[in-house]
Amino acid sequence: MNADPAIMLVEGSVVMRHEVGLHARPSVKLTKLAKSFKSSIDLSLSADGPWIDAKSIVKVMATKAPRDTTLFFRARGHDAAAAVRALVSLVEQDFEYEG
Repeated sequence: MNADPAIMLVEGSVVMRHEVGLHARPSVKLTKLAKSFKSSIDLSLSADGPWIDAKSIVKVMATKAPRDTTLFFRARGHDAAAAVRALVSLVEQDFEYEG
């Protein structure tokens, strides 16, 4: 375990309103954004897990999360807070982020 207090676990959640749910285009945008951060980032459809790697397009698409699903994010690393904020914002903006 890392003793550095700056490396903490940050969590967030958001209801996905995208018309087709978490399919190809939204999944690509989500994983692309997640990969832009150094922190490890996980995604779940439940606050209790199971958790998957948000940087894996195959795993994210495999969730087949429909519209109105709550997406839970957790990140650990120096940029974890920024990562969770950005991912929640992406979903809130209906995956229209062009980063």
